[in-house]
Amino acid sequence: MKRKILLLVLIIFWVLTLLGCNGGIITDESKVRDVIDEYFLAINNQEWNKAKSYCIYESDIYYETCDLEEYIDSLYPSVVIINCQVDIFNIIVTGNYASAYIDGTLTIITDDHPITDNSSGHFYLQKVDDSWKIYDS
Repeated sequence: MKRKILLLVLIIFWVLTLLGCNGGIITDESKVRDVIDEYFLAINNQEWNKAKSYCIYESDIYYETCDLEEYIDSLYPSVVIINCQVDIFNIIVTGNYASAYIDGTLTIITDDHPITDNSSGHFYLQKVDDSWKIYDS
């Protein structure tokens, strides 16, 4: 009888351990969300090389990031603050491709004069060497 109880306790412990491990699984959807979040965080911090590292080299979004960098650089010597606030919806992963719907606001403040642009649309990503990269918006 003691063996059956011990076996039952071990099985329950094993099942609870497996259930706890599932919470730590990183899905492609969460990786896609992280890449988009990190891209916009890099834009906010004006870390242009980091922002471009989340893009496929020479893709449309890569060049859009380069254009934004050039625009911000052209505002020198003004102090420039960038604030991107985005919400990410409807992430769809199909094999090595993904899309996500983005709704957000870009505010560029130069010398206390804000310019705000609200926009929404899809971001498209591709899996490259086990990491997700943005290639189009």
